[in-house]
Amino acid sequence: MARIDKATVDKILDATNIVDVVSDFVSLKKRGSSYLGLCPFHNERTPSFSVSPSRGIFKCFSCGKAGTAVSFLMDLESMTYVEAIKWLGRKYNIEVKERELTSEEKEADAARESMFAANEFALNHFETTMAETDDGRNIGLAYFRERGISDAMIKRFHLGYALDRPDDLYRKAIAAGFVEKYLVDTGLAIRTDRGTLYDRFKGRVIYPVHSLSGRVVAFGGRTLRKEKTVAKYVNSPESLIYSKSNELYGMYQARNAIAKKKNCILVEGYMDVISMHQAGVENVVASSGTSLTEGQIRMIKRFADSVTLIYDSDPAGVKASLRGINMLLAAGLSLKVVLLPEGDDPDSFAQNHSATEVEEYIAANSQDLIGFKVDVLMKDAGNDPRARTEAINDILQTIAIIPDMVEQSLYLDECARKVGVAANTLSAQLKKFVAARAEEAYKKRRAEEARQSIADIVDERGDNFPPVEAPADMETPSTPQRPADPAYEPTKGMSQQLFLAEEELIRYVLRRGMYYMCDVFTDPESDEAVPMTVLDYIECELRNDNVGFSHPLFRRIWELAVEIRDTSWPAEWRAREAQLLEQRAASQALGEEDIRQRDADMDTIHKLEEALKERLDKEYNAAADEFSSGFIRNTLLRSDNRALTDLVARLTADKVVLSRMYPKVDERAETCQKLPLAVNTLKSVLLKEELQRIAAELAKPMDSASANALMNRYLELKQHSMEFDKYNGEIVITP
Repeated sequence: MARIDKATVDKILDATNIVDVVSDFVSLKKRGSSYLGLCPFHNERTPSFSVSPSRGIFKCFSCGKAGTAVSFLMDLESMTYVEAIKWLGRKYNIEVKERELTSEEKEADAARESMFAANEFALNHFETTMAETDDGRNIGLAYFRERGISDAMIKRFHLGYALDRPDDLYRKAIAAGFVEKYLVDTGLAIRTDRGTLYDRFKGRVIYPVHSLSGRVVAFGGRTLRKEKTVAKYVNSPESLIYSKSNELYGMYQARNAIAKKKNCILVEGYMDVISMHQAGVENVVASSGTSLTEGQIRMIKRFADSVTLIYDSDPAGVKASLRGINMLLAAGLSLKVVLLPEGDDPDSFAQNHSATEVEEYIAANSQDLIGFKVDVLMKDAGNDPRARTEAINDILQTIAIIPDMVEQSLYLDECARKVGVAANTLSAQLKKFVAARAEEAYKKRRAEEARQSIADIVDERGDNFPPVEAPADMETPSTPQRPADPAYEPTKGMSQQLFLAEEELIRYVLRRGMYYMCDVFTDPESDEAVPMTVLDYIECELRNDNVGFSHPLFRRIWELAVEIRDTSWPAEWRAREAQLLEQRAASQALGEEDIRQRDADMDTIHKLEEALKERLDKEYNAAADEFSSGFIRNTLLRSDNRALTDLVARLTADKVVLSRMYPKVDERAETCQKLPLAVNTLKSVLLKEELQRIAAELAKPMDSASANALMNRYLELKQHSMEFDKYNGEIVITP
């Protein structure tokens, strides 16, 4: 196993455009200098997911998710860092060069890849068994052909068969060199209390479950026996590579058709999906008999904005299913329901009809969920007033889930018309349900906050950054407050004022770090000036007063920033400066040649050359400022430490996008004005906290000499504190 070398990673990251990457998964619209779309990490109807091409980061101002193009792929596609880099390499046609892993890296990566390899071996084993053994052909293949499944569908869905033997797969996997541990971890083998192992899947037809990227994450096995004591279906357990709440059967095969039609047809079982695909209706997936989860709904919403639910005509089954689909409405998906003719399920209906007939039936018999629910529940309630009341309340609770107020109102009017109850009466009841849902959501949010475990704070010797969520000040006014992340709160004994002051300085380090502020003359008798950057200024000010960062997260970022300045910055800047000067010289030569070819007098030529020089100077300075400002931020964003890159992205995300109506500010003047205020704010907070500590000491019994010394120290610091307050613009009244 190998790891991608740093030079290749840098080349790939240099070529990566985060807008291009995110656009493969999210529909984005340009908004000012950024791009906006619906967040793929949570359900929303109003776009709050922002992508900044200039900074190479994304940020959701609703759920707080932030990161780079790499972390976006890691979270959305469940990729490892290496897999995400390889994905980007393929996208930008860059050859990926790898180096051998260290022993620690091999150990860390082995488990996941070994489990995928074990599943791939099992997939081939089950397919080969069905195609090349007598039992496989006579039992497994015969079953699929009896159900009307073609060879093309068997190949598309990689269907197979497991022999009815205790350890057929296990023995062959061990003989092929697979480690016992990963056969157990994937659930392919089961260990008994006595320590012996046997196959999970025996005497069953096999349905592999693929991830969205096409890797085999699990299997489902159906018995062909008639005994009631034998479970009809056996499925892989959850594992490091498989979470059933995040997978939908057939999504890998159906994703392109779903994206094309913008509609996802949802059925229940494996055979329903396969038969519908065989009939030519390919935008079909199955929840495999489980209730829909938020993860599955998010996956659907990435490709479609509407869902069609297909049910057979069993009344009990329909009512049971209706209870599990409210989350689809909450996600803002348009929902239709189709009831098949009596005696049919999606499998049999697809087997007996052409693709055109299936699609025509779906189009002709689709109902919106609320209308369908009214028909089903009110028919069942009959004329019983209590049953009718319960049914109406059930329907209103479903309407309360719909996030769009206009849509809510339309469904309420339809419900009132169908059930024969005044709309204003139903409206009053609906408001109660809406309020109850809001209260429930609030309690759930508070409960989740209480359950969050406090992560270990940064290891001083490494970059063990705990994951960090956005605090309240990063939220847009229209979004609810999110639970704070314990790792990003003030540490024990640290005040909120000190935390915010340190945070503001770290923002300057990340946003402006190597930005040139001014020249400093270290020798009064010499004309030699030393350029001072934002980072240099902060370092000088803090060192002069022996002040540092007390929060571990900020302290570690500061240490990394100083290290970047002292190591990689000089060479990187020299290379960039040479490139900019070369570009400037080429532009000047072309510009002067163009000017001299004009029919103009010497005064006009001279003015044009001066204007050209002024324009090129501005372009050079702007490019140099842009490179130096974001150098520390961009360097840290290249780290393979997810928690670090997410924290940097979160700290450097814009809170608002300024309108073009506002005049462009002079960044250097603004920095020179506001940065000293930020530094002095930190010092002022520290001074006031020291004053409070001394005041508390003075309240304790002590000898007069100690008391006088403390009082003199208190008065000295008090004077400094007042000077800071004056400098920072506060009004100080002295007696």
